[in-house]
Amino acid sequence: MENKASPPSASEPSLGPRPTLRRDPAQGLSPSRAGLLDHLRDRQEPTTLAGLTATTGLHANTVREHLDALVRKGLARRFRAAPRGRGRPAWLYEATDTVSAPGSSEYAGLATTLAAAIHRGSRTPWADGVAAGTDWGRELARHRGFRPGADNERARRRVLDLLEDLGFAPQTDQQGSTVRLTQCPLLEAADRYSDVVCGVHLGIVRGALAEHGATSAGTDLRPFAEPGACLLELPVASTPTR
Repeated sequence: MENKASPPSASEPSLGPRPTLRRDPAQGLSPSRAGLLDHLRDRQEPTTLAGLTATTGLHANTVREHLDALVRKGLARRFRAAPRGRGRPAWLYEATDTVSAPGSSEYAGLATTLAAAIHRGSRTPWADGVAAGTDWGRELARHRGFRPGADNERARRRVLDLLEDLGFAPQTDQQGSTVRLTQCPLLEAADRYSDVVCGVHLGIVRGALAEHGATSAGTDLRPFAEPGACLLELPVASTPTR
């Protein structure tokens, strides 16, 4: 059974990450990718790859590549259509603005309220935060098109992409096992209730790795560990040889 001490507080202003700056989640997209996102946003109902190919006039492989990138960034969601007859149902796509939620004041206020409730009522706030974050990490991974069965290194890269999209501005060292989280989308809540919020953030990483079929062994988080960053231990796991 894990015996996790409560993370340190952010009472020292020089320690820990900076708050995440609010930004347009579509910033940095290529013109063709941004155009495809506009098509998704204009549609009233989810649509298929074939439908988008017909609408945009692009090659199906190009549309698929753009859609995969939008799903990874959290700008689109992919899910199966309802079964009809024989055969596997088609994938449906729709636009979503979930990435911008962590930067909103309403989201931050709700997160602080929930963290306070867990902090007051739980005997194991860190463990409860990790458990909640693990479920959330799995959900985020599914919405971004994580595919189980990939190797651990690909899963690790996808998790780093997820952390970037959520606003943590991760930086890796030369070995790649220690990740500096230089921004925090919920810094005020983490400052007040680090035992809950930072546990949730660790859980997100572990849940996303698990959803991708990778191990989370050795993954840990040291909140407010150094000036300008929290430190995430994300070991580089070697792929087993066959």
